[in-house]
Amino acid sequence: MSTHQTRDVTTIRWEPQPLAAELVAELLKTFTTISPWLRQFAGRLREETGTRLVDWVDHIVVGDGGIASRLQAAGFVRDQSDGATLWKNDLGIFPSIVVCDDEPSQLSLKVESIADFVLAGNLAGRAVIEGDPLAAVRRARVDEHEGFECWVIERHGSRGLEPETIEPERANAILRHAESLRLRQRYFESSREGFEHASRLIARAVDDLGVARTCDLFFQSEREYWQSRNRAARIQKARQDRLGLGWANHDHHTYRSSREAFTSLVAVLEQLGFVCRERFYAGETAGWGAQVLEQPDCGIVIFADVDLAPDEVLGDFAHEPLAARNELGTVGLWCRLHGEAFLQAGMHHLECQFDFDAARSQLQDIGVSTMEPFTNLPYLRQAFTKGEMWPVAEERIEPLLIDGLISSDAAERFRREGALGSHLEILERNDGYKGFNQSGIDEIILKTDPRREAAT
Repeated sequence: MSTHQTRDVTTIRWEPQPLAAELVAELLKTFTTISPWLRQFAGRLREETGTRLVDWVDHIVVGDGGIASRLQAAGFVRDQSDGATLWKNDLGIFPSIVVCDDEPSQLSLKVESIADFVLAGNLAGRAVIEGDPLAAVRRARVDEHEGFECWVIERHGSRGLEPETIEPERANAILRHAESLRLRQRYFESSREGFEHASRLIARAVDDLGVARTCDLFFQSEREYWQSRNRAARIQKARQDRLGLGWANHDHHTYRSSREAFTSLVAVLEQLGFVCRERFYAGETAGWGAQVLEQPDCGIVIFADVDLAPDEVLGDFAHEPLAARNELGTVGLWCRLHGEAFLQAGMHHLECQFDFDAARSQLQDIGVSTMEPFTNLPYLRQAFTKGEMWPVAEERIEPLLIDGLISSDAAERFRREGALGSHLEILERNDGYKGFNQSGIDEIILKTDPRREAAT
């Protein structure tokens, strides 16, 4: 029996949250005014990585001073489930806020590795790391000035605030399963075998580590594999690593799936603790749709793409098998040329949060071009980097040609030039907007169709 969880998609209508965004911006302005270190670091974020301070904030601690009523008015809700009194706003993407008169004002920045951050910032000896190596939560204070403290926090499948210890047996299990997931086999005779293999690895890790920590490890390996196949990713990751940040600014991970494998993809994601969120349809012209999923403990969002007909959007295509078709859309052809994104192909793209104009300009200056923006709204801006061209094996081209799914000209071009593979996506969210563009994406996806002669 299926145990999947799905939110009622008819109730999900993401809207900008300007009051909440204004309140968070006000707090950040106060903190950067107080702290020269934070002010300088915010400048380095923009100038060296093309990112914004707000996109790296994990949580904020402030004294009351009447702020509780303002938080409530801005859509924040009191939450005491994590052992502390936090205010959270799930109507958008915002840091949690702790209201506490017994602590100094604090800002905590999220990073993938505190040790990397301390090393990159030449903070060794000054910043004391709290929490054991490999623990689910670690933190370090990196600045203290006039009653304000700046911290960095490293998370691995936990939303807690306090640093944790870890038993040697669990640490060994984490290392063992991290290696197993990182080196998982991706090439199989059938996609069914590939998903079954991954599911077995995940199940073993869950038995030892729990769902959230397994999910965290799994997506560390997914980002690494995708990055190995995408030049723009390697360049931007190096820029962020110079400040010791890693990919902690990830917004969502995107997989392309064949129709045959889509329910298998969703099932293995649900095994990792993901919950189905809203459905997405790019329009009849584009001929594809997506299921958005979210893992609440890890803060990871998935955009899972598949070829869809208009009437199929109304059904539960995430869990009910899609019928076979004698045609291929953009997503289906990509999978036939490269393989399933969950398996040998790797993710189609990782989308991270940036200062949109700064990131595009800086990457252009170092030889990474971006395509025309496909969303340019006040609260959401998006653009792909120019697509990575991947070679295509002859054993993938010939069946497509025989079945009449590609032209002879396209076949020759794939043999000669390869086909569009992956991208890095540049995204800027404003006013905490949590949704996706449902109208402006048709043409950009068509431009990523491998049948097009070249990336533009």
